[in-house]
Formats: sequence, structure tokens, C-alpha cells
Amino acid sequence: MAFFQHYSLFTVLFATALWLSYSSSTAAQDSGTATFYTPPYVPSSCYGFEDEGVMIAAASDAIWDNGAACGSMYQVSCLGGTNSGTPHPCLDSGSVVVKIVDYCPDGCRATIDLSQEAFASIADPNAGKINIAYQRI
Repeated sequence: MAFFQHYSLFTVLFATALWLSYSSSTAAQDSGTATFYTPPYVPSSCYGFEDEGVMIAAASDAIWDNGAACGSMYQVSCLGGTNSGTPHPCLDSGSVVVKIVDYCPDGCRATIDLSQEAFASIADPNAGKINIAYQRI
């Protein structure tokens, strides 16, 4: 009988740990919008004239944190379109990981402004703006 009590306790603890890890990983995602900008990508607010590649983004005030976002990596997933012109812009690729290299100043039209290449890897660029889920990784 003691075996079954330990087995049941182990099962409950394992299930609880599994649930907590799942809920904490999904709770870390925020929702917002994404647009894109085109080259040249330098100079940038974070790295000046250093080339940081093309899987990059500019942060709006929502994540900029007075420049503390520089160098942060974000996973961005397309959730859907924001206009009826391109009602299903999301591609099957799922998500993209980008590095914050720049600031999207006041008047920024989105939470995160992706490079053209990063945007095109998750959505049809004709959409211009998409709904996203994003999280710092």
C-alpha cells in the first residue's frame, strides 16, 4: 500500500510541476502588433553603424525601457491580420526570433517594428501590419 501512496504523491507532484511550467511559459507572452521597416538598417539606436544582420527589430515605448531593450531577443508569432485587405497574412512558419537593435520613436504604429526580412518570414508583407504574440527569450 505504501508503494501506491508514494506513486500517487509522485504523480500529483509531477502533474503540478508540469502545469506550472506550462502556465508560466504561456503567461510570458504578450500581444500587440507588428509592422516592418526596410533597409538600410544602420545606423541604429543601440549599435550605431555595426551591422547586426537582418533578423532585427525596433522597439516601441511598450518594450524599449529607456534603451534597456537593446540586444534583447524576442520571439514574435503572427496571430492574424489587422485589416480586411489581407485577412489571412500569417505564413506557416510560425514565429521568428529577432534582436532589438533600434528604437521606434513616438508615433510608432506598432509594438515592434520588424525588419522587412523578419516580417516576411512570418507574414505576407502586403498586410503591412499584423497582430502578434511576443515574448522575450
